Amino acid sequence: MAIQKLYAGAKLRELRGRLTLTQRVFADKLGVSLPYLNQMENNHRPVSASVLLALAQEFALDMSELNPGEGERLVSDMREALADPVFAKTAPPLADLRLAASNAPALARAFLDLHRAYRQSHERLASLDEALGREGTAMRASPWEEVRDFFHYCDNYVDSLDRAAERLTDHNLNKDGITIATEALRQHGIDVHFSNNSPLRQFDPTTRILTLSARAATPTQRFQLLYQTALETQNDLLESSLDLARFQSNEARDIAKIGMANYFAGAALMPYRAFLAAAQETRHDLERLADMFGASIEQVAHRLSTLQRPGAKGIPFFFVRVDQAGTITKRHSATRLQFARFGGACPLWNVHRAFETPGHFLRQLAETPDGVRYLCLARDVSKPGGAYAAPIRRYAIGLGCEISHAASLVYSDGLDLKGRFEPIGISCRICERKNCHQRSVPPLERRLKVDPNLRGLLPYEIAD
Repeated sequence: MAIQKLYAGAKLRELRGRLTLTQRVFADKLGVSLPYLNQMENNHRPVSASVLLALAQEFALDMSELNPGEGERLVSDMREALADPVFAKTAPPLADLRLAASNAPALARAFLDLHRAYRQSHERLASLDEALGREGTAMRASPWEEVRDFFHYCDNYVDSLDRAAERLTDHNLNKDGITIATEALRQHGIDVHFSNNSPLRQFDPTTRILTLSARAATPTQRFQLLYQTALETQNDLLESSLDLARFQSNEARDIAKIGMANYFAGAALMPYRAFLAAAQETRHDLERLADMFGASIEQVAHRLSTLQRPGAKGIPFFFVRVDQAGTITKRHSATRLQFARFGGACPLWNVHRAFETPGHFLRQLAETPDGVRYLCLARDVSKPGGAYAAPIRRYAIGLGCEISHAASLVYSDGLDLKGRFEPIGISCRICERKNCHQRSVPPLERRLKVDPNLRGLLPYEIAD
């Protein structure tokens, strides 16, 4: 594969603004001319190696901050939105989308918000939703989607919460998560009880009693204790983070607070530096990491996808969780692989086969239509209710990274990393592969040829 040039105009402008430097001063410090800097800031030129070196020496800039991951996410999301039939005659070429994502990311996000509002209004009208006719009904993202996109575009890493969780464990080096959380809650006047008949977690603010299910697995109990610890000990930090996010509704803010408290709990259960070192030492062996930190396989996989601290980044992973119907219930990617915002994941992906082999990791060498290759892991996850009549929740989780990082994973052992890679896609709506035997709907960006006298893999052909 050809080496990709680095265009980082928006990041350069952001850095210069953060340092309150004029273009002239900034250009002098980087050792380039003013016109050259102007061309880089407007993505007319790639960032050169000498400029990268100057950024590191003059401003101690972590080169990973120039990673074009956010731009790739925006391009992927815009491509999916533009596959909507409403854009059939006006969809811009891929090169224009990349320019918009790199030069005007705020405009790209505004376009996505607008399309989402259009899509919601269209769906409401199609289903005769009475809410569409009510006065004052606002067309905006659902609270759940708004929060999902917030974590999606901050790389699922919240620095202030992550460091606060790490400080909590640093001050209690010889104590496990349950002890740390129980003592912190006791200092805030909260007693912890366990009951066979309670829900997973229930807090009574009047009696100041936190009741946890005694039937829950120990990693789940640890996590729920640390979640309550976040609400009690980090409320000011949570609220200030929510203020900065500027959610559009109180519902979105409330959901985001739960998400941030969950983030704190995961970061406290698996502190950043210790977890990163252990991940590197074990070559990202999920089972060993789960045992070392008293966490579940899913918690470990999710935590690996958050290791994006500037100056100390781990391997960029994608993480996804799907239910038995193929619906994505959690998704995050620090890689170039982006998940469909609407609908399920590609059926050729091994995460869907995990239900067939309970208790085992599945490995897959996969290639997306853009030519990027990945090592993908999948495993089923069952969450028993703790009693015969209690329901069991079943999911499959997927974790993976680009093939360039595969040697750092124990799961690459024995695989031919130069052998055959299975073709996978993002969504049938935008996938360009013409002969996929699992295609569910035609690609909306391509014309079709229909011949009633010919039947191949599909009842139509995709035109060139």
